[in-house]
Amino acid sequence: MEAAPENWIGVGGRFGRQFSAMAERYPIVLHGLSLDIGGPDPIDTELVTEIGAFMRRFDVPLYSEHLTYCAAEGHLYDLLPIPFTQEAVTHVAERVAQVQDILGRSIALENASYYAQPHRDLSEAEFIGAVLEESGCDLLLDVNNIYVNSINHRYDPIEFLDALPLERARYIHVAGHFDEAEDLKVDTHGSDVIDPVWSLLEAAYQRLGPLPTLLERDFNLPPLAELLAEVAQIRALQDRHQVLPSEAAG
Repeated sequence: MEAAPENWIGVGGRFGRQFSAMAERYPIVLHGLSLDIGGPDPIDTELVTEIGAFMRRFDVPLYSEHLTYCAAEGHLYDLLPIPFTQEAVTHVAERVAQVQDILGRSIALENASYYAQPHRDLSEAEFIGAVLEESGCDLLLDVNNIYVNSINHRYDPIEFLDALPLERARYIHVAGHFDEAEDLKVDTHGSDVIDPVWSLLEAAYQRLGPLPTLLERDFNLPPLAELLAEVAQIRALQDRHQVLPSEAAG
C-alpha cells in the first residue's frame, strides 16, 4: 500500500488507529506530494524529519517523491517541470543529498508528466539519469507518465524506457489518464489503464522482472470488481515475466 505522508503525519483518533492497523497488515511505502525537490526555496527540514520518524514508527522501507518543483515563496499546489540543465541537476542532487542525510537512507524520485518545458540542454532521460547518478537516489518508474509525455512531446516510449537507468528502479506506477486531444494527454489517475500503457508496463517487466507495482486511481472510482480486474492484470503480467532474460540465458 502507498500513502502520502503529508496526509497522515500527526493524524490520531479513529483514522490514526485504522492506519496503524493497516500498517500492521500490509507493507507501506510513502509517496510525497510537497517536498519540492527542484524548487528555489530551502528544503522543509521539519517535514523531512517528521517523515523519517513516521517511517521508523511504521517500518516503512521507502520514501519517494516527484522529480519536479511545487513551491516558490509558498506552495503552488501543482507539480511543475524543472529545466533539463546541468545546473538543475546539481541543484536537485544537492537537495536530494540533504534529504537522504536527514533520513539516513536513499529516496526514490519519480519520472514526472509535464506539459511545457522551460529550458533544456539535456534530454528528459539524460536529465533523470544525471540526477540519479549525481545524487545516488533511486527511481520510481511511472509507465503512464512515459506514455503521456511520449504523446505530448513526440518521442518513442520504448526508446525512452531503454534510456533510463532501470537498474535503479525500486517499483512501478501504472495509471489511467485523460485524453484532452489527440496530441494532448493529461495524467489524472482518474480512468482505466489503456492498452498502450499495459504494453509499456509489460515492456518494463521484460527488462526488470516483476517489480512491485502500484495501480493509481485517485477519483472516478469504478466498482471494486473493475478495479480488482486491473490489479489482476498487473499480476498476470508479472507472472509472465518471473524470470529476467539474463537469468533465462544463464
